[in-house]
Amino acid sequence: MNRSATILLTALAPVSWGTTYAVTTEFLPPDRPLFTGLMRALPAGLLLLGLARVLPKGAWWWKAAVLGALNIGAFFPLLFLSAYRLPGGLAAVVGSVGPLVVVGLSAGLLGQRPTARSVVTGVVAAFGVSLVVLKAAGAIDAVGLLAGLAATVSMATGTVLTKRWGRPDGVGPLALTGWQLTAGGLLIAPLALLIEGAPPALDGRAVGGYLYLALANTAVSYWLWFRGIGRLTATQVTFLGPLSPLTAAIVGWAALGQALTVVQLAGMGLAFGATVAGQLQPRSVRAERESFSSAERNHRKDSMDVTGSALRR
Repeated sequence: MNRSATILLTALAPVSWGTTYAVTTEFLPPDRPLFTGLMRALPAGLLLLGLARVLPKGAWWWKAAVLGALNIGAFFPLLFLSAYRLPGGLAAVVGSVGPLVVVGLSAGLLGQRPTARSVVTGVVAAFGVSLVVLKAAGAIDAVGLLAGLAATVSMATGTVLTKRWGRPDGVGPLALTGWQLTAGGLLIAPLALLIEGAPPALDGRAVGGYLYLALANTAVSYWLWFRGIGRLTATQVTFLGPLSPLTAAIVGWAALGQALTVVQLAGMGLAFGATVAGQLQPRSVRAERESFSSAERNHRKDSMDVTGSALRR
């Protein structure tokens, strides 16, 4: 599969996540963020484990637990906490700085030096998202702001570590996704029980909403996300993140009757342009791949020459 197709498939993950707000408000019981996070993660993780039928071995037990905590177990509760306590779309704005965090972490953990283009693109993406979702509000809740920043750093760190550690030999993205979702769900479960109490009564709409979140919004989307991390750079993947708040705004306009202003449309254009720009490979990466391809062709040519010479003898 070529790189463009991989990017488009990976982009489906944040697009799906952008529908979470509408599904939560329209179908699910109110004020149960931890239970919702649990219902997203654990059933999806167990389903993928059943499909993959592969368990971690050796060091991958603790690596899967760490990734599951960063990408799911810590990220979900912190994200919901920030969304409940921050006004307007500030939580989405805080999350939109994720590409800048990944650029910084990639320098230390992956040895990828940040470029001026990646930094500027990250700033433009965050600014564009702010135009789409940010509204005037009063005092900012410090706990909500810290929770939003912590959620962003948690997901960014998980993305970079997923790229750094890769996958064990013979293990596909389906199994890796199942490990993380299960580990994250098991981490959320006691928190949901202690803080929110027993599960709420569910009607048909709520059951349908949770099924959508667990299957399409989590199992399939996170599989596409971690598959993309394995095939693209960490920076490329994280620059797809702004598609989530953009999708949320479009769904709000199309399904919930929310108006879109000229400023919001301009912000969408900036954020989408930054997302596209974030998929362009740095010149050094292209040169490295071209150099590798040239060396590989020369090696094959030399091998053929040696083989032909031996046959002539």
